[in-house]
Amino acid sequence: MNNDSQLQQKVEKPFWRVKKMKDMNKQEWESLCDNCGKCCCIRLEDEETSDIYITDVACKLFDPEACKCTSYESRSEKVPDCVTLTKDNIDKLHWMPATCAYRLISEGKELPYYHHLVSGSSSTIHDEGMSVKNAVVSESLVSEDEQIKRIVIWPGEPCV
Repeated sequence: MNNDSQLQQKVEKPFWRVKKMKDMNKQEWESLCDNCGKCCCIRLEDEETSDIYITDVACKLFDPEACKCTSYESRSEKVPDCVTLTKDNIDKLHWMPATCAYRLISEGKELPYYHHLVSGSSSTIHDEGMSVKNAVVSESLVSEDEQIKRIVIWPGEPCV
């Protein structure tokens, strides 16, 4: 390898810094997800103020141990109100976690050090306590009336 090739490799930026989200292929798009699980938590909206509150109650399809959806490919059929994040709607979904890579990239921000594309390890986010791994309860175990008592502020998220 000549010096020019070595230099080019050293200065080559990762895809999320050089590509617009609309130009990312499916693999690149999916790799942005850090599997924090925060987007799978039930949110409550104050009808008077429109403030959004997040709970420690997760979708019935969420596996808290794996910190992933158990039916990712068919989630929208099984949970009709599950929002599928797309390149076209990311800018409209202001309820997405502040630490969400899709939101960060959409807002022109850097990925955090614990994101697997930066750290090189999918466990860093969990090791750093930035996910909901093993910290949520299934919505099938909590009544809708009880959800308001389960509002939390996850690490990295702003206080409302």
